[in-house]
Amino acid sequence: MASSCGGSHGTPEAQQAAMAQQENAITRSLGKIKNKILVMSGKGGVGKSTISVNLALSLAARGHKVGLMDVDLHGPDVVRMLNMKGVLEPPTSPDALIPPLKYNDNLKVVSLEYMMRDRDEAIIWRGPLKIQAIRQFVSDMDWGELDYLVIDAPPGTGDEPLSVAQTIPNVKAVIVTTPQEVALADVRKSISFCKTVGVEIVGVVENMSGFVCPHCQGTIDIFKSGGGEEVARDFDLPFLGRVPMDPKVVIAGDDGVPYLSTDAGSPAAKAFAEVVSAIEIRNPAKGVAPPLKMAEMGSSCGCGSGGCNPTKCDC
Repeated sequence: MASSCGGSHGTPEAQQAAMAQQENAITRSLGKIKNKILVMSGKGGVGKSTISVNLALSLAARGHKVGLMDVDLHGPDVVRMLNMKGVLEPPTSPDALIPPLKYNDNLKVVSLEYMMRDRDEAIIWRGPLKIQAIRQFVSDMDWGELDYLVIDAPPGTGDEPLSVAQTIPNVKAVIVTTPQEVALADVRKSISFCKTVGVEIVGVVENMSGFVCPHCQGTIDIFKSGGGEEVARDFDLPFLGRVPMDPKVVIAGDDGVPYLSTDAGSPAAKAFAEVVSAIEIRNPAKGVAPPLKMAEMGSSCGCGSGGCNPTKCDC
């Protein structure tokens, strides 16, 4: 990634000038983005990245211009979940911005993983490097005009979400939890974090809220149910909805074919569509483009990303 930071070399004046230049670049970039949404969770394993990816895809399918920024630097999963194979292309000139990966006409993606030649290499970074990487994700990338920037953060309240809160003014948080008490205890800390650093909370999503049996259609509350709604009520926050468990979500994530953002008609997909609508209503975007056809949504179409083939699907 082209560096906008003076690093440890050069005079203090040069470093200060470089930092000021980067601040200006961040301000210019953010000025073209209407809504910034940070997807957070108190603990890992609650499906935060699944929610982030499918939220970005759903908003793009509704005709919005969307960016998806993966700041889970130690466990960047977004590129794999979208089955994107590209790598970082250097800018055309020293002053040019770096193009994000393009999933389709409405969705751009940035992740540290697509900047690495070896995607299995561990990221062993301390806080200052993480902070600078996140700043460069905003300042050095050619995001262009966006209706939504969805930011997938690692679990907890560490360097990455704090850096996002400090770098991106007016960012808002969607907090993801599962219903059981051990997750709810941690999500209360995420809510406290947002209140402390002044990040507005869009609402709470209760993920993995019951399992709908594909055979009898009965619901089993594997992780209990209703805990997310109770926490939202306790803190006077909007409750955005419950998304039940579905084995297809896991399979689709591993295959790089996200499922919740499709029009599958399953209880999970229907519930997630309502969550997206709740977020969209609370964070409207003007000048909406026509929705994409399923064939244009890349892996959502039976034809895949290679264009529509009527023999494979009905799009």
